[in-house]
Amino acid sequence: MNLRCLLLVVALLWSSHLSAQVNALPSQPHLLVKGQAERTVMPDRFTLDFLVQSTMPSPGDARAQVERNVATVLALFKANRALSDSIHASTLSISPEHAFEEGKQVFKGTKVVRRVRATFTRLEDVRVVLAGVESGPDLQITGIRSGYAGAAALRAELKREAAQQSRRSAEGLASAYGTRITGLYTISDVAPSFAYGVQAGMWPAAGDDTGVTPPAPPAPTTDIGTSVEVTGTRIAPETLQTGTITFNENVYAIFLISP
Repeated sequence: MNLRCLLLVVALLWSSHLSAQVNALPSQPHLLVKGQAERTVMPDRFTLDFLVQSTMPSPGDARAQVERNVATVLALFKANRALSDSIHASTLSISPEHAFEEGKQVFKGTKVVRRVRATFTRLEDVRVVLAGVESGPDLQITGIRSGYAGAAALRAELKREAAQQSRRSAEGLASAYGTRITGLYTISDVAPSFAYGVQAGMWPAAGDDTGVTPPAPPAPTTDIGTSVEVTGTRIAPETLQTGTITFNENVYAIFLISP
């Protein structure tokens, strides 16, 4: 084994050792606690995704058809206050289109595709856009998603709240058992490896005596809760509704204790 290979092996072993050490429990007496913070908000961002496509014998005709539909959608976006920096239209994608007829591959024409997307701050504007779109095989609404503009700041705030909760929980447990906290061993948003017969990431649910449940995953975005079916007609705007978005952050802390 040459020197370069030897150094690489040593580096990999040391990296694995550090990784295991970070996720390991200490041998000293300790408390392992979980802090959790949750907040439910109303969405204030609504994103529409469109698929614009056309298949024709002439590539030029297919391209012209796609460009006309893209122009229509972009005009609706701008007329209904879509966020200017959110408007995106992909480049043209061109490919041959084939179909199997009587066991043979038959050339059907040239397929041209573009995708268009925009985000709005009001659900009312989304309704107007949907009401103005004549959906069909060449123009399809492929997605409606909701989000929250202040998600990053809210997650940071929830992290702080979860950390504070973990500290209060540890202090309460230490006092109840006649011990004191002597230091913080580690804190992370990833559950450490357990040695208590409980799988990593599995914590008892509040009020649940029958078993354990995993912590709820974060939810940065959520579907608006409406299904879009391509039927060649306009979508009824009054059917579009939105719910709430729940953000959840967990913090796992290990505190060293002594009598």
